[in-house]
Amino acid sequence: MDWRTQTATDLGRGIQSGKINAVELTEAFLEAAQAHEYADRIYARMTPERARDEALAAATRAKDSRRHGPLDGVPISWKDLFDTAGTATEAGSALLKGRTPDTDAAVLATATMGGLVCLGKTHMSELAFSGLGLNPVTATPPNVHDPDAVAGGSSSGAAASVAYGLAPAAIGTDTGGSVRNPAGWNDLVGLKTTHGRLSGKGVVPLCETLDTIGPLARSVEDCAMLLAAMEGTRPTDLADVGIAGLRIAVLDTVGTEDLRPEPAKSFERAIIKLGAAGAQITALEFDPLREALAFSGPLFTAEGYAIWRDLITAHPDRMFSRIRERFEAGRDVTAADYIAHTRRLADIRAEWQQRIAGFDAVVLPTSPILPPNADRLMQDDEYYVTENLLALRNTRIGNMLGGCALTLPTSVPSCGFSLMCAPMQEERLLRIGTAMEDLVRA
Repeated sequence: MDWRTQTATDLGRGIQSGKINAVELTEAFLEAAQAHEYADRIYARMTPERARDEALAAATRAKDSRRHGPLDGVPISWKDLFDTAGTATEAGSALLKGRTPDTDAAVLATATMGGLVCLGKTHMSELAFSGLGLNPVTATPPNVHDPDAVAGGSSSGAAASVAYGLAPAAIGTDTGGSVRNPAGWNDLVGLKTTHGRLSGKGVVPLCETLDTIGPLARSVEDCAMLLAAMEGTRPTDLADVGIAGLRIAVLDTVGTEDLRPEPAKSFERAIIKLGAAGAQITALEFDPLREALAFSGPLFTAEGYAIWRDLITAHPDRMFSRIRERFEAGRDVTAADYIAHTRRLADIRAEWQQRIAGFDAVVLPTSPILPPNADRLMQDDEYYVTENLLALRNTRIGNMLGGCALTLPTSVPSCGFSLMCAPMQEERLLRIGTAMEDLVRA
């Protein structure tokens, strides 16, 4: 079987059994990435020397029967906002050109201790502030179904690296949907973790009160393994899971409105399949969500501008104008409004937790739209604004309500199916996702 189409966990099993050599595996992905026609649009920079050193150490451990974990020796890619010692980390922005940290980000360091091999850094939306994945400053990664369409952002290159077989899995970040949207648009599984579950130390920030870290992979099992690798813990037990009797809420408020035909069709089909398999499906409305989404813009832009205003003010011409304008919108948010919105959001989150206490998961389409055409986004201002706002509308719900979330591929290309659970319930979410993934994709 082609290593480039296998899950990260299956590759790890191959290393464990002795059928796969970690050095040969890493070399295969390095060669594939370097030779690929879209390599420069996917990887911002490769780390071949580091990858070969780490792979050799993993192969030696495997030979001596002292592997550090189930993914020891498996190579993955990292979004270009995770600090890598001695390798530039620029977050897709000319503002940070040449920025080279001395140490690895905390999660990268932990994953490396667990034996994961760093292939390189992937392109992304500028400073992570767009759900489209359009970046004329560095590169715009291709969508796996249409290279002329965007891959989704901001973890665009992360998704493309896996979807095109140039990495078994990838690590991205998610502030408003930046793991789930590109995963959904490229038929991958993407996990948004609860804010604070994984350390943000050494990760270039967008909005530190909302930034989260998560994997993009070919299976829910991979996501479980990668979460454990970044935490340095044991993976979630995914055995003996089923759909019958699950209490599933369909979030009718906002999330199922104004869907394009393909996402609507895929979501309806998935719900019918879950019901036929014995899940209890209930429609759920939650009106305070509209209020939360209405003030999400000021929260995102105010914090983002506070973090980046000095660089933006000093070098405005280095930025893609549409991204710069989003940051600059935060200049007009007053401190009083920001605090009022933050306090209100805490109340909404508390009410949400009460509303969903009787359900195993809440579901909605990952995105209401399909991947837009990159050239049209550059040329048509109205199209850019409309698609940019819709791209992260549904995923932003999970960030504002504060829980963990997972997107699964469906039978319709670029149409993800999302599940949400309460904060710090990743284990439960991953078990439910395992029960659903084959069914909703069939």
